[in-house]
Amino acid sequence: MRRLTVGHSPDADDAFMFYALSHALVDVAGPEPVTIEAVHADIQSLNEHAAEGAYDVSQISAAAYPGVADLYRITACGSSMGENYGPVVIAQTRVPVSALAGRRVAVPGSQTTAFLLAQKYLPDFEPIQLSFDQVFAAVKDGRADAGVVIHEGQITYEGEGFVKILDLGETWFAETGLPLPLGINVVRRDLGDAWHRWVATALAASIEYARTHPSDAQAYARAVAPGVDRDVAERFTAMYVTERTRDMGPEGREALSRLFSQSVTHSEEIPVDVVSLD
Repeated sequence: MRRLTVGHSPDADDAFMFYALSHALVDVAGPEPVTIEAVHADIQSLNEHAAEGAYDVSQISAAAYPGVADLYRITACGSSMGENYGPVVIAQTRVPVSALAGRRVAVPGSQTTAFLLAQKYLPDFEPIQLSFDQVFAAVKDGRADAGVVIHEGQITYEGEGFVKILDLGETWFAETGLPLPLGINVVRRDLGDAWHRWVATALAASIEYARTHPSDAQAYARAVAPGVDRDVAERFTAMYVTERTRDMGPEGREALSRLFSQSVTHSEEIPVDVVSLD
């Protein structure tokens, strides 16, 4: 029996898409019988673990992939892509983007796509690296002048008393006309082609199962992250579990290539090495 470790965040969209795979509800024949061990961690932790090759399969930030491309391939399914929306720069009062020059901005991890985009679209600022769920508090108590929110915070920031300074997904779309790759699913290279194909096919089947059994998948997502309001979780899932999650397609690949070219730490071209669906 082969054991595969699968790392994903407890966010509503990730839990939704991995529900069936984690609960042995996917009937896809593999190279040998397999059991799945699911590991839940925040996205920055998953990025750091991927640098060590910790998990056989993992969700990571798209911006983190250039640093782990030697260890992992990308699956065509399992990506979270914003369609003219994405991480939001928030503050307590509305100010022009230019006013953030030299200011303290809370960001949800140095390897996140949100941080890469903030570096691209904001003037030079002083980053304060925090867990994604600490960004609101840092702006509220004055440790940061602004913050970049991801996950459900993209929906709830107004209710928390903040205003939008910039939607990084809107800005990306205005510049590129492409979807914004935020999270991607990767599989260890050393598992070999047969397991690569199985992971891609099984995850696609898991996503399809969740979309046809949404109540069960949503219940699992709420159990994994019990503090998230049900309506917020369902709205967030609808935003980030789409047809591009089932298969990113040519535009998704183009968007990844464009994003990788923005990397501030990797000057060489990073191939978009995708395990396609058969």
